[in-house]
Amino acid sequence: MRIAAIVPCHNEAGAIGKVVRELQAAVPAAEVYVYDNRSDDNTADVARAAGAIVRFEERKGKGNVVRRAFADIDADVYLLIDGDDTYDAAAAPQLIEKLLEGPYDQVTGVRRPESDAAYRSGHALGNRFFNGIVGMIFAYRVDDMLSGYRVFSKRFVRSFPALSRGFEIETELTVHSISARIPQAQLSVGFRDRAEGTESKLRTYHDGQRILRTVLKLALHERPVQAYGMIAALLAAVALILGVPIVVEFISTGLVPRLPTALLASSLMILSGLALIVGMLMDVLRKIRDESSRLAYLSWEVVGHVR
Repeated sequence: MRIAAIVPCHNEAGAIGKVVRELQAAVPAAEVYVYDNRSDDNTADVARAAGAIVRFEERKGKGNVVRRAFADIDADVYLLIDGDDTYDAAAAPQLIEKLLEGPYDQVTGVRRPESDAAYRSGHALGNRFFNGIVGMIFAYRVDDMLSGYRVFSKRFVRSFPALSRGFEIETELTVHSISARIPQAQLSVGFRDRAEGTESKLRTYHDGQRILRTVLKLALHERPVQAYGMIAALLAAVALILGVPIVVEFISTGLVPRLPTALLASSLMILSGLALIVGMLMDVLRKIRDESSRLAYLSWEVVGHVR
């Protein structure tokens, strides 16, 4: 069984060597691939000296790295872990064992902070917010949507489109597994403060906005009837509020005293109907896409149980 550990990194010379060595010690059978995402320090040299296979992705963004790695590497089990030495690499065997025992197609490492400094309050609050939003939209409990520590089966990787460019890739991974009803599990893993002299690449507000846009976009794509139905209901409600008094007055007097308002109400009701039609058409396309994705998913064999 071939195991590939994928480590996206950007300017992580101070941490990448330790991550590679810990992965080699935890999973000796794994091939460790470090993907240098336009670093301007000696990250690649340090990773290579530690024994990793170093590859480069010139398009900036973690999503681009994951997309490239999933296309390049052929393995039975894929381990994804950030190169900043914040995740406990020693937990990798438990994640892999869980994946194979299920058998599951994704196992997510739910972060368990080892100190107060490990998890910035803004990031923790944002993560809980996005967990709640995704859980509400897709009716599925999510404990750590933005975790960068995951293990995948080959059939998950081969059926995953990987459209995101940046940190929103974790959102796409989570929503893909929920929408496709792929067997998945979660395990608690240690999460520690970053190595001294390094800083997080995640920009709380900027990347938070991008993640929120991704969640809303995926909601439109994966739950079109509900999403467009809400838009249609809102437009219809506004149209009725504006239009009912005018209709009542017309019935009583035969006059239309506020023609612009009447036109606006009529237009909003037409848009409401169009939104509902678009939602139903998008739902048909979603079903076709889901069928194609399911067939691609089923075309790959399941890796056998550990025991």
